[in-house]
Amino acid sequence: MSYRTINKIISAQKVNMGGHLLDQPLPAEGVDYIDPFLLIHHWDKAAPGGLRPQEVGVPPHPHRGFSPVTFIYKGDLQHRDSLGNNAVVRAGGTQWMHAGRGITHSERPSKEFAAKGGENEFIQFWVNTPAAYKMEIPYYLPLSKEDTPMVKLDRAEVAVVAGTFGEITGPAKTYSPQLLLRVNAQSDADLSIDVPPSFNALVYLLDGELEIDGQTVSAKDMVWLNNDAESVHVKANTDTRFIILSGEPIDEPVQQYGPFVMNNQTEVMQAIRDAQMGKMGVLIEEFGS
Repeated sequence: MSYRTINKIISAQKVNMGGHLLDQPLPAEGVDYIDPFLLIHHWDKAAPGGLRPQEVGVPPHPHRGFSPVTFIYKGDLQHRDSLGNNAVVRAGGTQWMHAGRGITHSERPSKEFAAKGGENEFIQFWVNTPAAYKMEIPYYLPLSKEDTPMVKLDRAEVAVVAGTFGEITGPAKTYSPQLLLRVNAQSDADLSIDVPPSFNALVYLLDGELEIDGQTVSAKDMVWLNNDAESVHVKANTDTRFIILSGEPIDEPVQQYGPFVMNNQTEVMQAIRDAQMGKMGVLIEEFGS
């Protein structure tokens, strides 16, 4: 059997987001995006505790034209939005939001987690939406660990968030064909994961060490794979957690400005105006006593 070869290995760089340093493998120097994936952020920093939720996290902000997706590994994340959704997603779960024509949301720890503190780790990535669906009605889907189908392989567990892996289909709704997997692998796990050859694909390691295409890759490395085979082969040199993001390229122009991802500058300017006029909804957070 032939396996995908490596196009490029990109080590995550530290970036400052609102005064917080986090790891960013995408975009990177010379790689603006890997269609349809626009951005990957990896946050891994203990929360100090002794705080109120309104003092931490990300306050209300708008989005349009793509899906921001968050995999929670440690701690929790409370989502509130202008559609009235209010949900806490805990470790092992996924926050899936399709911004569509516009939504305003906040992302903060729960009241309990803000107070007690503890380990806090998540990955957020942005998935572009085809032009035909950018102005669809937005929606939000909180997935718990229990709601996420799990495939057990030899020395590994694969959580299927979206797309079909074997006979299992993930629950998240995508607007272009994708396969999105969360993998926990023990040392010496030897895995072959089928991915349609037309899909762009990448592997990002949260920790540990993998061997791919004869090369060793380590924690916080992103591996961009070539579209030259139907299967991704990885061998775990240590216990490791990694994600596989793969999807059919949308192959459309991308014009991004902050939280808006459209196809041209005119659409971006309209998004800015609509947000300023409150057309992406208003979120008034209520925290209680």
